[in-house]
Formats: sequence, structure tokens, C-alpha cells
Amino acid sequence: MKFSTLTKAVAGGVAFSALMAGAAFADAALVYDGGGKFDKSFNEAAYNGAEMFKAAGGAYQDLEISGDAMREQAIRQFASRGNNPIVMPGFSWETALKTVAPEFPDTKFTIIDTVVDLPNVQSVVFKEQEGSYLVGILAAMKSESGKIGVVPAFNFDLLEAFACGYAQGAKSVKPDIQVLETYVGTGFEAFNDPGKATEVAKSQLDQGVDVVFQVAGGAGAGVLQAAADAGKFGIGVDSNQNHLHPGSVLTSMVKRVDVATYNAMKGVEDGTWKPGVIVLGLAEDGVGAAFDDNNASLITDDMKAAVEKATADIISGAVTVHDFRTDKACPSL
Repeated sequence: MKFSTLTKAVAGGVAFSALMAGAAFADAALVYDGGGKFDKSFNEAAYNGAEMFKAAGGAYQDLEISGDAMREQAIRQFASRGNNPIVMPGFSWETALKTVAPEFPDTKFTIIDTVVDLPNVQSVVFKEQEGSYLVGILAAMKSESGKIGVVPAFNFDLLEAFACGYAQGAKSVKPDIQVLETYVGTGFEAFNDPGKATEVAKSQLDQGVDVVFQVAGGAGAGVLQAAADAGKFGIGVDSNQNHLHPGSVLTSMVKRVDVATYNAMKGVEDGTWKPGVIVLGLAEDGVGAAFDDNNASLITDDMKAAVEKATADIISGAVTVHDFRTDKACPSL
């Protein structure tokens, strides 16, 4: 039984153990966060990175969990069978990893989007505020109403870093622009609620917003759909989502979760994997605004030039984008 073909595990220790038994375990492992493998966003980017590793000759197994109760069990089972590294995209894995990693000191774990300070853990985090600054510039330049929106899944520091960077970028172009922020829900389950995300986006559009940035993972598909239905513009997140509604998705704030996943797996294979914190920003090509054929008709030369200048200024240090996480405050929201 090839474990990489398994995409949904059932809850419960006996059933889960039976599912794991009999597979060949000497490979990397990838355990997706809530929203599932094909969320067209964060998890799918991790999957794409694992597929890059596979295309380069590597092998991996993957698993979609059906709830938070499976987190510890999933990574413990992988570790006990020798999978190495075990890659976990998403800050929701932090608690489970802090419990399990010390039990398997010889196993290498890579967690994406938060920091876990343990000797066998590699933490990959991003400067989301920098990439969001760029898409904020594009939003402000595209907006005709003077109102733009951002829809995070819920009130969480990481998601606020996106929203704050977006607002700073927009106000660097138009200081008087209004930035509306509305949450999909109140907790992690909001990432799985595209219906509610659609409602939230519609409420912003009804208030005159004509560009809206989704920061809600899989639920964000509802935001992009609402914008397209209203003849307005959406902005994707994590993966390049420009293709979802060509001509309506203005751009996407791409986070190279695929590269982080690939590098973790490849690093163990070639012996270069190291514990500690890896930070990916514009200078490391870890974040950015997506340009392709799907949004080419929406982006003017002036818009692209503004993004290029801001990118250069941020990398050189001429512009510093405030990170909400440093003081739980945003000067532009």
C-alpha cells in the first residue's frame, strides 16, 4: 500500500494505526493543516513542494488530518516508523510538535509559520508584511472607490501581519485610502468556511470596497468568488491564485511554502538540513506579488514599476515595513 495515495485518515487510534501499518516508511512525511491538501492555497503550496522533491527523485508520504485531536497521533506515528523529516505546514502544529519532538530526538521536524525552539526542529517563517505591502500598493493603485478590504480568517497575530503590511503598502500610495478589515470567524475553523468568507467579503463590497485581499487560506476562495461575482477585484494568498478567476484576481501574495517544504525534504536527503529558525522575506524571494498571463491585463506598467521600486527599497532598507507581531499594533489600520 503506497501511503502517498492516502488523503484522508479517519479519527481514532486503532483505525489510524491500522491505516499506517504496512506502508513503507523510510521517506519524508508531510502532514497537512486544516483546509486539506487541495485548498488552492497554503496546504497545496506544501504539496507542490513535496511533489518537486518527488520529481527530483525523492519519496514522501502525506496525510490529511480530520481534526485537531489527530495532530499528536499523526506525527508520533510517522516518527515511530522512521519518516524523516516530518514537515508540518501551519502554526496550528506548534503544541503537538512541542510534545512529540522531544520523544524522537533523532527525527528531524520542520514546522512552517511558527517557531518551536527544540534541537531537532527547523522553523521556517516568512516576512508576510513585506509581500503584503506590495499587493497593498497594487490594490491602492487599482481602486477607484478609495476603499479596499482585507479578510483574515480570524484575529491572530500572523494574519494581522498580512493585513497590516497590506494597509501600509496601500497608504504609501494613497495616504487617505480606507482599509476595511473583517474576520471570517473567531478561530482555526474559520479557515474551512468559504461560505462565511463569501458573506464577509460581500459586506465589504456593499460598503464600497472594490479590491479585497483574502487572508483566510481555503476559506478565501469565497472571498475571491464574491469579488468576481460583484465585478470587483480579489487578491489571493499563499499560492498563486490568479488563475481562479482570470481578469478578477488582481494578484496574489505568494508565500514560498513550496520551497520551504522542498528544502526541508531535500536537506535531509543531502545532509544540509539544520535546526533553528529560517526567515524568508523579499530579499530571499520568500514572498512576493504574483504576475502572470491571468492578471496581465489588470496590471499597468506604472503598477509594476511601483512594485519593483518598493521591492528594491525594502531589500535595501530604505523602506521598513512594520511587523504587527513585534508590538501587536499597526500604524496604518
